Amino acid sequence: MSFLTKIFGSRNQRLLKQYQKTVREINALEPQLETLSDEALQAKTAEFKARVAEGATLDSILVEAFAVCREASKRVLKMRHFDVQMIGGMVLHYGKIAEMGTGEGKTLMGTLPIYLNALSGKGVHVVTVNDYLAQRDAEWMGQLYSWLGLSTGINLSQLDHDAKQVAYGSDITYGTNNEFGFDYLRDNMVFEAKDRVQRGLNFAVVDEVDSILIDEARTPLIISGQAENHTELYYKINEVPKLLTLQVGEETPDGSGKIEVPGDYTKDEKAHQVLLTEAGHDKAEKILTQMGLLPEGASLYDAAHITLIHHLYAALRAHALYFKDQHYVVLNDEIVIVDEFTGRMMTGRRWSDGLHQAVEAKEGVRIQNENQTLASITFQNYFRMYTRLSGMTGTADTEAYEFQEIYGLETVVIPPNRPSQRKDRQDQVYKSAEEKYGAMLKDIQDCYERGQPVLVGTTSIENSELLSGILTKAKLPHNVLNAKQHAREAEIIAQAGRPQAITIATNMAGRGTDIVLGGNVAKQVQLIEANDALTEVDKAAQSQKLREEWNSLHEHVVKAGGLHIIGTERHESRRVDNQLRGRSGRQGDPGSSRFYLSLDDQLLRIFAGDRVRAIMDRLKMPEGEPIEAGIVSRSIESAQRKVEARNFDIRKQLLEYDDVANDQRKVIYQQRNELLEAHDMTELMSSLRHGMFADIVHAHVPLESVEEQWDLPGLEAVLSAEWAIDLPLVKMAASEPSLTGEDILDRVHQVVNQAYDAKVAIVGKESFAGFERSVMLQSIDTHWREHLAALDHLRQGIHLRGYAQKNPKQEYKREAFELFAQMLEMIKNDVVRTVVTVRIQSREEIEAVEEQMALPQVENVHFQHADFDASASPEEIMAPAAIAAGDQPEMSYALKVGRNDPCPCGSGKKFKQCHGKLA
Repeated sequence: MSFLTKIFGSRNQRLLKQYQKTVREINALEPQLETLSDEALQAKTAEFKARVAEGATLDSILVEAFAVCREASKRVLKMRHFDVQMIGGMVLHYGKIAEMGTGEGKTLMGTLPIYLNALSGKGVHVVTVNDYLAQRDAEWMGQLYSWLGLSTGINLSQLDHDAKQVAYGSDITYGTNNEFGFDYLRDNMVFEAKDRVQRGLNFAVVDEVDSILIDEARTPLIISGQAENHTELYYKINEVPKLLTLQVGEETPDGSGKIEVPGDYTKDEKAHQVLLTEAGHDKAEKILTQMGLLPEGASLYDAAHITLIHHLYAALRAHALYFKDQHYVVLNDEIVIVDEFTGRMMTGRRWSDGLHQAVEAKEGVRIQNENQTLASITFQNYFRMYTRLSGMTGTADTEAYEFQEIYGLETVVIPPNRPSQRKDRQDQVYKSAEEKYGAMLKDIQDCYERGQPVLVGTTSIENSELLSGILTKAKLPHNVLNAKQHAREAEIIAQAGRPQAITIATNMAGRGTDIVLGGNVAKQVQLIEANDALTEVDKAAQSQKLREEWNSLHEHVVKAGGLHIIGTERHESRRVDNQLRGRSGRQGDPGSSRFYLSLDDQLLRIFAGDRVRAIMDRLKMPEGEPIEAGIVSRSIESAQRKVEARNFDIRKQLLEYDDVANDQRKVIYQQRNELLEAHDMTELMSSLRHGMFADIVHAHVPLESVEEQWDLPGLEAVLSAEWAIDLPLVKMAASEPSLTGEDILDRVHQVVNQAYDAKVAIVGKESFAGFERSVMLQSIDTHWREHLAALDHLRQGIHLRGYAQKNPKQEYKREAFELFAQMLEMIKNDVVRTVVTVRIQSREEIEAVEEQMALPQVENVHFQHADFDASASPEEIMAPAAIAAGDQPEMSYALKVGRNDPCPCGSGKKFKQCHGKLA
């Protein structure tokens, strides 16, 4: 701690002191508000709304609004906000992240800033990790909001369009991160302004902010449609890895490494990657030739067979790196990914780059078609669009740098209401997994005999089932919570604090539910109160009896030492370990935690295994004896830091690539929204037409050129053949010697405008504007889809530019911009060509055409947030499943637009003031 910090306190301490003053002001209003009737307290909401409408800032009414919300909570929910929750509420309101321990009441704390910000009438989004928590919190806290006169909506994934509009129209909308992101993308694919569901992105409170903004931010949200079918190829290629053998050991240039067992491919667990050896390449080529997939004498790296190597590596990775019940489960003839952080099943998610299809082929289930990206966005870029973003979690401090760097969010650690009494014991490291499980069993048996509840955290479903088998053999009753039992999670975890309860849970299963020592009595009391068959007296008597039983159970568990947490191995992120520990010792309860590790654990094997094994051998440790030393715990923690830093780099690199697409996405979506809201298309279409025909004329009659350089016959032919415009320019030039290039342009514009006005006159201005809007939206969407595919392909190979001493990111930016400029030019060309050459007979016909244009021509749309694949480069992560080269639009990079030329988008601004800003 520096000298200045000792005097002035840390930034965190100074903020807490500042907020403490405001809490004293809020507390001073409490006696006055307690005297108000319910009606008078409820009337405060209307009073606050009126003041905000008149220009008062939300900050200026914070003290009164927080005080009113607390008083209402006392009356409706029978819960009073603690002072630390008031501080947390202010942290959220000011757009920061509040770190509060598990069980400190984050859900209730969130009601304060949510109520205050909802008064503006612009909407508040409360973002949770799953539908269960969104529904639970909306129904629970919704009682308080509706009592105060605010409406609450729940945005679930299966809602129909009208229900979604109602949910977003509410003052407060609860939903999951995926659903908010997909709704944003879907809103930018509609053809009518009235079909959009979201309002502006105003204020968001993100629950479990570390899980959403960090763990899930490594992969983008993708809406995709069906691409070419390669099903047969996946089944055939799936036979190849079975014929290849793994090489053990690898030669290194310095001679320190050597090949122990020769083979066809090497496996790098640290980088989660496989590579074919020289021998492996030859063998794979022979096998593929025998299968008839590769012509005799051809190489895997020939341009014509480049997709084969892509499929081969996907199959090899599926066999060597992805395992059933660890990385995925097979359910209803489908491969369902298991989240490595929470152990939950990710229904609907798919690995990208053909890996998912390779795993489907490996398991012999039906292969689903590859997809083409229609729209995509990363969580980083979605959440950064909110005017104000805030978040709450029990573990954010280890990632504070990333929150600040990527999202501009400061993390404030809020002290617990009562000091924590949990004892975190030293890790115990065993030589083998058998010894580790033996020691864990002894610990669990000891707790069971003493009546102390135990929560065992595992990192995979496989480990959960292995441990469950060991406990069943030892005749110890227990509950298993893993991705396969999603629906029962919350109920089981709520009762995990009962005496002798043994619960095995994959990492964070049941997250968001408190573990109360002695079991959760509130649920049972609610059931009694909801039973209409009982009289009020019976209800009161039964509830009282339950509470008395709970008191004796609670005392028993407290005496036994509270909830004991056992970790079966360290997770690659310290944050997830801290979350597991944090389940114990809530609200000043006693508790304890210990991690049991073995040298076979993945993290230790990859990063610290050899060093620790050498220590154990040197100390001649007897079998079953663990190492319990600070030096070992520290080396494990440094391994975790390395992995965290690597993961941060992956997310940051992904974001740097996506930022390029994001700038372009904003321009396209802004143009779409302007089109949807525009009533009069005349000015926009006029500017596009003039720009288009100016380009055509200048190609044949260059600016500031002499008559000898003109190509009037060529111009005449182009106008006639491509645009159905007959203009005798050669005759005009012969009969009017003083004709200039500008005069020719004016004549062309004149004829084009007359033809256009004649079409508008036939059908009426409004109908024609609708037709133009449909044409333009259809053109933008089609070209944007092709542009996304082109960007995906560009990204996949861009890292090779590094070999030419070029910066891949700079190259990607430059080429992506050239592609974007070309796309804008193609959109302009398409739209003007369609509108100028269209022939109209009647009003009915244009309405029929407009209706047809309004339908997006895409089949089998999927919404996915592809699960993270640690081996994929940032270039691959953003790519959808590969699209056959034949489907790709041919992109020429030759277009050059001068910085002072009019922008090709047709805005009328100079290029450097418009899309030139992206460069």
